[in-house]
Amino acid sequence: DVQLQASGGGLAQAGGSLKLSCAASGFTFEDYTIMWFRQGPGTEREATSCFCDTDGSAYYADHVKGRFTISSDNAKRTVYLQMNSLNPDDTAVYYCAAGGLGQCRTNPIYYAYWGQGTQVTVSS
Repeated sequence: DVQLQASGGGLAQAGGSLKLSCAASGFTFEDYTIMWFRQGPGTEREATSCFCDTDGSAYYADHVKGRFTISSDNAKRTVYLQMNSLNPDDTAVYYCAAGGLGQCRTNPIYYAYWGQGTQVTVSS
């Protein structure tokens, strides 16, 4: 079975850091693009950061550029999202999603597999 297990969320103060992990199983990890989406209270699910293993490219939404860093450990089949300089606007449920796209697309419809989400709460 395909599984994506997101973890690492929690409570952080403004200016603090958290590191999310997305552990994948059940599919050929190197053939898939992994995107982190997030959904805050009353908001649409939005693309945040993506790692495309086929060409090694990364995508960052404007609202996280310079603060978040995505990385991948193929041996562990895990994608990480290092989040620094957190602010209350980063409060959301963070989901990792996998799609066989060969590129980073920001529309959720392109991702076939989803993790369960991990809550990130940033206090001011």
